[in-house]
Amino acid sequence: MVEIGSGEWTSTGGYTLKPGARRFETWEVGFALQLGLERAIEYALELGLEPIWARVSTLADSLREQLTAIPGATVHDLGAQRCGIVTFGHDHVAADDLRRRLAERGINVYVSGVEDTRLDLERRGLYRIVRASVHYFNTEPELDALCAGVAAAGRD
Repeated sequence: MVEIGSGEWTSTGGYTLKPGARRFETWEVGFALQLGLERAIEYALELGLEPIWARVSTLADSLREQLTAIPGATVHDLGAQRCGIVTFGHDHVAADDLRRRLAERGINVYVSGVEDTRLDLERRGLYRIVRASVHYFNTEPELDALCAGVAAAGRD
């Protein structure tokens, strides 16, 4: 959308986009959002980025281990350094159905399709995967509940 933040109105019927990334800016600013972001940054710095990363990686590794132990469940994460996003699926439950069943239990996950990450998923023969994003405020009982939901879905 072209407007005053992204372009200059140079004539009655024309405009010139601003150079670089400024062409994507808009005039309107969400001040409440900026204040919220500021507080989130302050909070993260108070806790410390290294302790936050340690907690996230510990929770994510624990979730991967628990999911791997569930019959029919497969963790799809690759790489030497894994993040707090845990991708998985189940041999007997479609990704969208698994997401729905987890939502019925109050567990929020996301489904990524091949359209989100075409090169990786197509190469691996995957077309829809479930994504759980753990963060430092998650608890071990929440991970247990997610895994119980995946296990139950696989038994149905």
